[in-house]
Amino acid sequence: MALVASIDEQRDELARWRRDLHAHPELGFEERRTADLVAERLREFGIDVHAGIGGTGVVGVLRVGNETRSIGLRADMDALPIVEENTFAHRSRHEGVMHACGHDGHTTMLLGAAKYLAETRNFRGTVHFIFQPAEEGIGGAQAMIEDGLFRDFPCDSIFAMHNAPGMPVGRFGVKDGVVAAAGAFFDIDIHGVGAHGAHPDHGVDPIVVGSQLVTALQSIVSRNLRPSVAAVVSVTQFHSGDAYNVIPGTARLSGTVRTFTTKVMEMVEERMTDLAHSVAGAYGAQAKVDFRAIFHPVVNDTDAAEVAAGVCTELVGEQQVRRDLPPGTGSEDFSFMLEEVPGCYLLIGNGDGESARPVHNPGYDFNDDALTLGASFFARVVEKQLAEQS
Repeated sequence: MALVASIDEQRDELARWRRDLHAHPELGFEERRTADLVAERLREFGIDVHAGIGGTGVVGVLRVGNETRSIGLRADMDALPIVEENTFAHRSRHEGVMHACGHDGHTTMLLGAAKYLAETRNFRGTVHFIFQPAEEGIGGAQAMIEDGLFRDFPCDSIFAMHNAPGMPVGRFGVKDGVVAAAGAFFDIDIHGVGAHGAHPDHGVDPIVVGSQLVTALQSIVSRNLRPSVAAVVSVTQFHSGDAYNVIPGTARLSGTVRTFTTKVMEMVEERMTDLAHSVAGAYGAQAKVDFRAIFHPVVNDTDAAEVAAGVCTELVGEQQVRRDLPPGTGSEDFSFMLEEVPGCYLLIGNGDGESARPVHNPGYDFNDDALTLGASFFARVVEKQLAEQS
């Protein structure tokens, strides 16, 4: 590996920073301690700090020379509402909140790169270090954009990465085009007629309607899309009733949809609405669908992906850079930033083997061995994109 030497020497310090963040997780738009810590570190490095962007977002600005070229580097800061099962010393101190997606590691990698770039200044132009709140489905990227992110901090290109459990440490995944799915959340409220559990003929049972609808929704993918077109429709919640002997009057189904194009997402919404109304109507009930597109597809720019792949190859060698990864059905609101600025979203290995817990799992932890790799990528992509010109 050809890591940035001075970053590699800071691996213990980066691990301490990351574990502190892991022990103090905060949910989206509540990342006050995290944002304050990020701002404090950036100021220590001599970087201009702009806080409160999009709520709790932070942007650090480092300018060298008079060139107008600029680059954005983005990391997410928020945690998830999960009870952590790990027992190590840096486990979450906030019960019910956990860094189960590795944003503590993403934030630390960008801080490590910021420290290095502020010390060396081996580039010409402007770097915008973007620390984003609320990535986990509640609109942090859009909030920053609407608050003037790219108006006040214009970027010619932008880069971000996400850890990948199951991929060995020392390996990167980079490709152009679609790399992650669009995502939507939905709620379907079914209104029937309540009755005594011993007299179902006196009511309209919303649980029966909901059960039929769960099955019917699976036909959207299997019977409305070509076999070569991928999509996911998952019902993840079913809420109804409070008593053993009472048929409730209402039921709610909730879940998520993932597609690789907005056109397919629109088709899924249309079919879901039709099915909900038809199935409910067949039983004498009514249904109301609330369908919310939360994420757009993550689409990498071809040139930016080539730059990222080149940097990764310099760091770990061509054999450790996967260019053939299929698009993932996970979603990422970095998609909205890529709609504003050409850029690349890449994957960094978080470790494989039996101990590699997936993200959003109560036993997950970011692998500290990946910190210097990610920080080195961020540093090198700046030096490559904003290289001094003779």
